[in-house]
Amino acid sequence: MLKAGVLGAGHLGKIHLKLLNQSTKYDLVGFYDVNPEAAAAIEAEFGYKRFDTMEALIAACDMVDVVTPTIYHFECAEKVVKAGKHLFIEKPITHTVEEAEKLRDLAKEYGVRGQVGQVERFNPAFMAVSHMIDKPMFIEAHRLAEFNPRGTDVSVVLDLMIHDLDAILSVVKSEVKHVHASGVSVISETPDIANARIEFENGCVANLTASRISMKKMRKARFFQKDAYISVDFLDKKCEVVKMKDAPQTPDDFAMILTNAEGVKKQIYFDNPNVDANNAILDELESFADAIANDRTPVVSLAQGTKALTVAMQIIENFNTIKM
Repeated sequence: MLKAGVLGAGHLGKIHLKLLNQSTKYDLVGFYDVNPEAAAAIEAEFGYKRFDTMEALIAACDMVDVVTPTIYHFECAEKVVKAGKHLFIEKPITHTVEEAEKLRDLAKEYGVRGQVGQVERFNPAFMAVSHMIDKPMFIEAHRLAEFNPRGTDVSVVLDLMIHDLDAILSVVKSEVKHVHASGVSVISETPDIANARIEFENGCVANLTASRISMKKMRKARFFQKDAYISVDFLDKKCEVVKMKDAPQTPDDFAMILTNAEGVKKQIYFDNPNVDANNAILDELESFADAIANDRTPVVSLAQGTKALTVAMQIIENFNTIKM
């Protein structure tokens, strides 16, 4: 079992502490938080060992889980990596692309593994169909959330849209060509609603919308590719695959047949892949343990986290921002 520690014991940090404590792949040694009163309260309530300094926690661990506010990610992660310890770091990987690139390079230099907490990669609905997504040419994603002050220290792009960016970049095997974006600041100093259109070198186009001031929640993505349409509901953990194949000479009476302008007949097939229930955060943490044990690249590497942040920053830089 890998000795694990958590840096940052806020809302998400407490969830990570609980799951690492439950995991059979980690031995939770404790945590560090800059707020001593809050840390003492967590130690008293849950029994997790509280460390007095970040350095003391890092020294006691094989793997450190960084769940601090984004602005402190690099400061903490750099210490972890330079101590020769493996790093799990929440999304976005760092506050700036320059920090992300430096962290990625430091991990190579010090020979440690690093994984970014892009939890939707472990969403069972996405996992059920991701292997079926093949050369998509149009993608549409909507991620809407009710207002929560906890995420407003960063733009809605880094708070919400980055989940869909990472998922899309994992299935589109092409470089980004153009980014067009707009955002609206309603409550926060940074945009609360954003839309981005990403054009890839291979011709694929992705249209993403994110909002953190919606009346209802939505987390959906649709992938359109040759002879197939794939939809993923990240919130309700459902997925659907609609495929079109050449129609047989003698289709059965219940077959759905479409004929295009050239007279080519296609039959529509509907599929609802089995979605196995899981705890996505536990799965991402344990997949990292497996990557360390088997000396392989993590599912969401530091390089992939850097790429997602790079595109997110391109979106932010291209904003035509409106303040209400």
